[in-house]
Amino acid sequence: MKKILFASAFVLISFFAIAQPTGSSYKSALGVKFYPGAITFKHFTQPNRALEGIAYFWNYGVRLTGLYEIHGDINGAPGLKWYIGPGAHIGFWNDQWKNRYPSRESGIAIGVDGVLGLDYKIKGAPIDLSIDWQPSFNFVGYSYFESGWGGFAIRYTLN
Repeated sequence: MKKILFASAFVLISFFAIAQPTGSSYKSALGVKFYPGAITFKHFTQPNRALEGIAYFWNYGVRLTGLYEIHGDINGAPGLKWYIGPGAHIGFWNDQWKNRYPSRESGIAIGVDGVLGLDYKIKGAPIDLSIDWQPSFNFVGYSYFESGWGGFAIRYTLN
């Protein structure tokens, strides 16, 4: 766990050392995110600030996540941006999940999220790609830290 935290801090510091916040090349995008399966919608409220909504669907339930993201360019890589930000989630799980984890009495999870990722808008095409890591902490419905959220997204840019 210490190695993961150290590596994450190193990557984050490196991004801030070589990157400056700038505007996006699209306003909104809708698509899918892999691991677990999700629908994602990202909308820029300012040139370098975005809101992202994610609806994760899996065999044990659903999880809705909202993120506030700060974006910045990476020097020498046109169209590629880093992003980081906070968020929150609410999840609901079914009886199959309760059978797998009997100590979790509630069918709801509420918590906070963080996100660290890369976003790439393909020049000349209405396609945006991103990959990110989204650790979270549940504080309602069995408190625990989750480090496995995030994934690869493909979105169609709307404007």
